[in-house]
Amino acid sequence: MKALPLIVGMGGINAAGRTSFNQAFRRIVIDKLTDTARQETFVGLACLMNLVSFDGEQYVDAEGKAYQADEIEAAFKQDILEGTLIRRIEKTHFDVDATHWQRSMALSPKDGAITFNVKAKELPQPTPSSWVVNDIGDGMVSVEITESLLIKHDSYMDNPIKAAGQLPSGLDISTMYNSRYQPRGLQATIFAATDAIRSTGIDWDVIVDQVSPDHIGVYSSSVAGQMQSEGFGGLIKNRMKGDRVTTKNLALGLNTMPTDFINAYVTGNVGTTFTSSGACATFLYNLKAAVQDIQAGRVRVAIAGSSECAITQEVIEGFCNMSALANEENLKKLDGATEANWRKTSRPFGKNCGFTIGEGAQYVVLMDDALAVELGAHIHGAIPDVFVNADGVKKSITAPGPGNYITMAKSVALSKAMLGEESIQQRSFVMAHGSSTPANRVTESHIFHLVAESFGIENWPVVAPKAFVGHTIGPASGDQVALAAGVFEENIMPGVTTIDEVASDVYDQHLNIALDHWQCPDMDVAFINSKGFGGNNATAPMLSGKVVSQMLAKRYSEQALSDYAVKLEKTQAQRMAYKSAADNAQFDLIYRFGKGMIDEAGIQLDQKQLTIPEFKHAIELPQDNPYGDMM
Repeated sequence: MKALPLIVGMGGINAAGRTSFNQAFRRIVIDKLTDTARQETFVGLACLMNLVSFDGEQYVDAEGKAYQADEIEAAFKQDILEGTLIRRIEKTHFDVDATHWQRSMALSPKDGAITFNVKAKELPQPTPSSWVVNDIGDGMVSVEITESLLIKHDSYMDNPIKAAGQLPSGLDISTMYNSRYQPRGLQATIFAATDAIRSTGIDWDVIVDQVSPDHIGVYSSSVAGQMQSEGFGGLIKNRMKGDRVTTKNLALGLNTMPTDFINAYVTGNVGTTFTSSGACATFLYNLKAAVQDIQAGRVRVAIAGSSECAITQEVIEGFCNMSALANEENLKKLDGATEANWRKTSRPFGKNCGFTIGEGAQYVVLMDDALAVELGAHIHGAIPDVFVNADGVKKSITAPGPGNYITMAKSVALSKAMLGEESIQQRSFVMAHGSSTPANRVTESHIFHLVAESFGIENWPVVAPKAFVGHTIGPASGDQVALAAGVFEENIMPGVTTIDEVASDVYDQHLNIALDHWQCPDMDVAFINSKGFGGNNATAPMLSGKVVSQMLAKRYSEQALSDYAVKLEKTQAQRMAYKSAADNAQFDLIYRFGKGMIDEAGIQLDQKQLTIPEFKHAIELPQDNPYGDMM
């Protein structure tokens, strides 16, 4: 009997806000929410963005003016809407109108030599032998140069890329815990992992005490690594700027660090640790490993996801020079306008000119079905498998290929086998990669067209999250998972509101690419699709919580499910307590720096098991020969 990997917690952050309890989803579809949900969303975002703080009774702004919850929208609506989703790049990243540059300048001596005075300690070491250096006192020297020089000087340029899916304005995760010179992507990791764990409504220590310590796993990574000055950015630039490369630049820049930080500072995990990078499919690559380990019984609890904060001028220049990003001039041409609309730079399946980079972190907490029932876990959905296929031989490494046809077809076929034909034809939808490039709108839509035609699907809803939060690269398919959960739980299907019409070259005969959000019935399954640079294709069927409940009723007895329902009530109470705190931006981030370190001197070991004093259960050592037939 194969274990079913269940999603029991979801957490993260992107340009739309916090992942848990569908805050980011609700921001995207805010005009379709009920009055209660709308109020909760505006209050939560106002607190997250530090527009107000909660003092226990009321909300207070920076000037000390107090508000009740039902007054927040009227007072801060414009700030909240303008400070979320894709928007003009804020100067906390860099100045897009005056981006720092360096230019080369050649100097040739006139009348035989160039002479200048400089502090002796500022001379390059070693000093070129052709330079004549004379001490003139007070730590100064006179330098005479007779050869031609090529020197660098500061310059500034107008950046053609001016928009991105940034974390909500005013949010500063570094102030929520002792962030100790950590890059932005690792701060987002701490936030997202905490959000995911606390959203379960079950104390992490309770979960740990229920399983063997080696039956817990963390599966995570980034793609570019940490490119801010605290990570690889400093490693690459500091010497050129005359600064020192620190002891942390290299270590904190590695793309394994999101995994390492969760293990070391959030969970205290001694079980499986895993990092996989697959370009835009990175979240699904790590999810695949977690799902397979749960199905195989190697792991019972997994945290899987990705974190990426790569809104730096270097990363943006790299994508820009590939003609991959939507730039200012091309956006103006598309609209026939004198000014670009920064809110609509990302236009999946419409007339578009490139993707828009975003930043974020997304994590899910997975359990096998038996453990979820035993602990009374709230169930968002299930991931029965993740399919990954490459593209074969190609000329351009970034070009699409046949791999995504395979992953999509396998996902739909598996879902049909599990749920039946009517389910996939009437109650399924696609969370598209939808990068907003001219090539993607054609190639991805053709895949959906062919699969829909083959499986008899008509009017297949297609959702494109990158229209709202941009392309977060590593966590991108995590954004899609979070949005799918929102559809399941809120019965609202997001449309592609950044386009006026579907492009004429899109294969949409069997697809429903709506231009506005719409109310939908209960849905059974979402197909999370990702097409990554280099031929990194992945698709995962995600089953709704309602479908999972029906499946559990087949596997477990009435008594077991009755006991589960009783435990679930306590879980829901704790979940709502966290929701209330999180909506008021009272996150209490988990950051166990040096707390609860393992005393290795207390480890006990014999031939059958290893015991760590800090954990309730021992780790059983292998006793059976799995290759007995060959020995």
